[in-house]
Amino acid sequence: MEQNKQIIFKGYIDGTPKETDMELKLGEIEVKAPKGSKSVLVKNLYLSCDPYMRGRMRENYGSYIHPFVPGSVIEGFGVCKVVESDDPFYKIGDLVVGLTGWEEYSFVRKNEQLRKIEHGHDDVPLSYHVGLLGMPGFTAYAGFYEACAPKKGDCVFVSAASGAVGQLVGQLARLHGCYVVEPLVLVRRCFPQGIDIYFDNVGGAMLDAALLNMKVHGRIAVCGMVSQQSISNRDGIHNLFTLISKRIKMQGFLQSDYLHLFPQFLEHVLREYKQGNIVYIEDLNEGLESAPAALVGLFSGKNVGKQVVCIAKD
Repeated sequence: MEQNKQIIFKGYIDGTPKETDMELKLGEIEVKAPKGSKSVLVKNLYLSCDPYMRGRMRENYGSYIHPFVPGSVIEGFGVCKVVESDDPFYKIGDLVVGLTGWEEYSFVRKNEQLRKIEHGHDDVPLSYHVGLLGMPGFTAYAGFYEACAPKKGDCVFVSAASGAVGQLVGQLARLHGCYVVEPLVLVRRCFPQGIDIYFDNVGGAMLDAALLNMKVHGRIAVCGMVSQQSISNRDGIHNLFTLISKRIKMQGFLQSDYLHLFPQFLEHVLREYKQGNIVYIEDLNEGLESAPAALVGLFSGKNVGKQVVCIAKD
């Protein structure tokens, strides 16, 4: 048995997460994969902080992913190293990315949730596999190219463009030949003729403002609603009538709807990154004990770029 520091979820919440909704505990783990279990024991290196995790802190939220269990380890995307394996596909020393626990070591029993980090990606920071090359990056790619159906010359507005998803959407749009604006205060001045595409990470008042400035046949991809802090006191949207008068297509989406495009996404984004056409910004916290504060900071704008927690470098 080895000691295993863990971040425990204490109980369901309504509003914005607080650090006190989580606690650091010292647990134990047997560093051996049981024979016949097909399980993989991983050492967690980098953990991803993502806004969707707030939904998993709510009971009966009716979301697309089940809630956390009070008293259990918080789960999220991470970059990990295999230290023991009863699955012949995963060898000791392999680097993988997928759903793991917010702890030093985790047993992964659903191995389909893991993806090997292939050789040839060695010149990309490991942490990018939960950001640029992970779920947030793929969310940006799938949402922009599939839900937004962009054309060269389109006027594109991106909210929360300093975050994990929005920063890549803006760069993909620019590389596609679009005109891109991010700050809301500039919407009317920078889009005098209106917006073709709005990539929405925020909802609320920002979505309302964008709706009034959309062009006829504009497209809105609804990625997130981070402005909606409480499930018991949600703000309504007041300008939905423009969907009719301007014949706007407004579509919610999940990156998991487009997993068949993931290899294409990796090839595209890696090529642009290695050619210097994409820059990706991270906000890196050190130590597992900093993870609750890092997650909570997402909802007050403390991070600039993709929020990552480094537990260990190897």
